[in-house]
Amino acid sequence: MTALPAFAALGVSKISLGQEELHPVLLPKPEKDGGKSVLASIPERRTVRTVGPDPLPPQLLSNLLWAAFGVNRPEGVRGKPGRTAASASNSQEIDLYVALPQGVYLYEAVPHRLAPVAAGDFRARSGRGVAATAPVNIFYVVDLKKYVIEGQPDRNIGDPEVQKSYYFVATGLIASNVYLFAASQGLAAWFHNCDKTNTVKEFKLRPEQRVLFAQTVGYPAKA
Repeated sequence: MTALPAFAALGVSKISLGQEELHPVLLPKPEKDGGKSVLASIPERRTVRTVGPDPLPPQLLSNLLWAAFGVNRPEGVRGKPGRTAASASNSQEIDLYVALPQGVYLYEAVPHRLAPVAAGDFRARSGRGVAATAPVNIFYVVDLKKYVIEGQPDRNIGDPEVQKSYYFVATGLIASNVYLFAASQGLAAWFHNCDKTNTVKEFKLRPEQRVLFAQTVGYPAKA
């Protein structure tokens, strides 16, 4: 299955499920202008739970993921590039698993591409109602292995309770970026809970990874 034929596959093995094949997706270069300004978008920021099923164009999907947690400068702190949302000690511990109609992908920020995870439609794992038919569902997954303990100036970063506070804040920062981007582009966005049980196996997560929340994005449903 090649649902996004305008994108080139590279560098990541394809995922097969029966007769379906899920290929890596190289996203278009993100556009960094256009839409409403930040100040104009803030009054429009809101949760919209009526999300239509129409797919987002490749460029709009690319811009959305870059705004959410893409690379906005080549050099950040602790030897990693800077991202559009902050994280404790630049741990970048939140992974974005993107559920599209044809399958689930992991957003890889540095090459700005989607790596295949699982073929099939898992959008309903994001939530009930329109989440199951919306074009994009972003699952926020924390990877606890990304908290570097040795040589860490933050003496508390190894404490599970401190980590919890960090990854909840990090998720909120990314989700806020999505909300503002949606407001700037006239999109609907809805941050909510999700299936934290079945997704662990279906998304092939490791023991150090935990599913936190999901966010549904698409065009507002037509009246």
